[in-house]
Amino acid sequence: QVQLVESGGGLVQPGGSLRLSCAASGSMFRIYTWYWYRQVPGKQRELVAAITSGGSTNYAGSVKGRFTISRDNAKNTMYLQMNSLKPEDTAVYYCNAAISTDQTMGALLYWGQGTQVTVSS
Repeated sequence: QVQLVESGGGLVQPGGSLRLSCAASGSMFRIYTWYWYRQVPGKQRELVAAITSGGSTNYAGSVKGRFTISRDNAKNTMYLQMNSLKPEDTAVYYCNAAISTDQTMGALLYWGQGTQVTVSS
C-alpha cells in the first residue's frame, strides 16, 4: 500500500516563504513524475508544478519564478519551495505521484491528504 504524506504547510505573511514536503512510503518499484496541486473552496484543483524522473520541471504561470519543485529519489520525497508568497497562494496543497509498485505493472496515481497554506498578514 503506497502512501503519500505532505508536511510543511502553515500560516505565513505575504512575501514570506514555506517549504512543503511529500514523502512516499510503502512497496514501490519506481516513482515517475511528481506533481503539486492546490485547491481553494469552490474552485477546481489547479496544477502548480511537476517534476519528472529525469528532473525536468514545469510550473503554472502564476508561480513561475517564485516556486521551485525538487525531488530526492533516495528518500522518495518531493519538495516545493515557495518564496514571495502572496495571499492568492492560499489553498490546500496536494502532492500527487505516478508510481509503479511492480516492474511488470504500469504506474498509478496516488494522492496525499493535503496541507493547508495560508498567506495573510
